[in-house]
Amino acid sequence: MSTTWLAILGTAVGCYAFKLLGLSVPAGLLDRPVVRRFAALAPIALLAALTALQTFGQAPHGLTVDARAAGLAAAGIAAWRRAPFLVVVLVAVLVTAAVRDLT
Repeated sequence: MSTTWLAILGTAVGCYAFKLLGLSVPAGLLDRPVVRRFAALAPIALLAALTALQTFGQAPHGLTVDARAAGLAAAGIAAWRRAPFLVVVLVAVLVTAAVRDLT
């Protein structure tokens, strides 16, 4: 068996074990306010970290500010103004394309 298939098999077993571990957590632990607060805020923090990394982390060493930063700023303003999600995405795409076209 090649190392690729071993890696795939190991990842599949690990994911299944991780899922099984989540199902075996006692319900009393999940009802704690701290755990509920963490479960509500963790996905937001992870998505923000991924967005920041994809927007600013393209250089081998350091930060990169380019058209994506302008698109992210425009999307942030649109979201702050409570625009629908598709409008937020469209604003980000259009601003990013416009800045790339101008530079």
